[in-house]
Amino acid sequence: MLARGLLPDFSAAVHTQLDAIRGAAHDENSEIRDLRGLLWASIDNDDSRDLDQLSVALRTAGGAVRILVAVADVDAIVKASSAIDDHARANTASVYTAAEIFSMLPERLSTDLTSLGEGQRRLAIITDITIGEAGTVQSSEVYRAVVVNRAKLSYDSLAGWLNAEHAAPEQVLAVPGLDESLRTQDAVAQAMNAVRHEHGVLSLDTSEARTIFQHTELADLKLDPRNRAKDLIENFMIAVNGVTTRYLEQKGFPTLRRVLRAPERWARIVELASDVGEPLPSEPNAAALEAFLQKRLAVAPENFSDLSLSVVKLLGRGEYELGLPGGGVASHFGLAVKDYTHSTAPNRRFPDLITQRLLKAALAGRPQPYSNQELSALAQYCTEQEDKATKIERQVRKSEAALLLESRIGERFDAMVTGASPKGTWARILQPFAEGKIVAAARDLDVGQHVRVELVHTDVERGFIDFARVERP
Repeated sequence: MLARGLLPDFSAAVHTQLDAIRGAAHDENSEIRDLRGLLWASIDNDDSRDLDQLSVALRTAGGAVRILVAVADVDAIVKASSAIDDHARANTASVYTAAEIFSMLPERLSTDLTSLGEGQRRLAIITDITIGEAGTVQSSEVYRAVVVNRAKLSYDSLAGWLNAEHAAPEQVLAVPGLDESLRTQDAVAQAMNAVRHEHGVLSLDTSEARTIFQHTELADLKLDPRNRAKDLIENFMIAVNGVTTRYLEQKGFPTLRRVLRAPERWARIVELASDVGEPLPSEPNAAALEAFLQKRLAVAPENFSDLSLSVVKLLGRGEYELGLPGGGVASHFGLAVKDYTHSTAPNRRFPDLITQRLLKAALAGRPQPYSNQELSALAQYCTEQEDKATKIERQVRKSEAALLLESRIGERFDAMVTGASPKGTWARILQPFAEGKIVAAARDLDVGQHVRVELVHTDVERGFIDFARVERP
């Protein structure tokens, strides 16, 4: 982190400010609604404590459903230009590694006083969206409220229940009516997802590696697959980010947009499709790519994870960009949306905290808290810092994998090429889920190709895993 210009430790000024904070924020503003009686629940990873969002479903008389999403009001405690804010602004995001989590905010805040913890009274920003039976947004509203999380739920156990694989989690059964709310949320999310796919959102399996420990020993790296509960939250968060963007524009406020430009390596995606007999247009086209992905998922589901990874690598990375009211901005190619920001994780990402401050100013009728020039500079800086954090997380994952593989020099693996550039060629193996560099016989390989490799070297401290390409038997 130090080598890449990120701060692993909090300063003395941060600790002094933290010591002066006596408890969670309270606000007696008459415009803040009391929604503590609703059946709010959080859905996140099993071990997550920095809870940013809650959700609840309310049926209307006309057959539509109101989906309410509460986002933690972090700004109520973390004021702009304070010592804590300066640290968050420097790193711009929490850095998650198996070795340690380097939180953007001090743990006492992110996992307690600004977290929407179970049973805790907390201030929040509410996005209230009415969804019709067809899965489309009919209306929306943004306001402040007080909420209480009635149940802390995990993706895996909730998904298993929704898929009828096992009984409802104990936390669901303990709150009367919560099961109905969650099933309604799931049905609405699926309808919203269908609409998004009609508009060209890409069906991609973006599963990531999960570190498996036995007591304190690193045991394995395995895929953490997508599931129904993760899809539920993803659909709601995308909807909230769209509503947030449009609300700020209507108020004449700038936005910190999240964009993913048309892929520069579209030609390689066309080649991948051609390899399985499917044509794609010569120019980037999200709808055509989505039709291809849906077909491959139906025809060859066992290979879809590899195809998804190849496409994700070729799409490139997202970035932040200043959006001005009425101005043209790039869209998000993968999500097939133009109105998109990051607003739902202010405990973990600084751009979300920026957006929250813009929202609160717009709601209160105050001037925007950041100038357009400052927002433009922050957009570029947050993009750069996010890239650094991603590289740090990737390097630690590679060190984990190198530790698991260091006793297996000489073994051969089936692999898929995940990167090819003048800097080198990289490939991924599945057991364990690890990526390394092909240091021998890598000529003419490109993203998406399957190869046989031999492990020739590891360096745990530097996270190096080296493969040599070998011929298939």
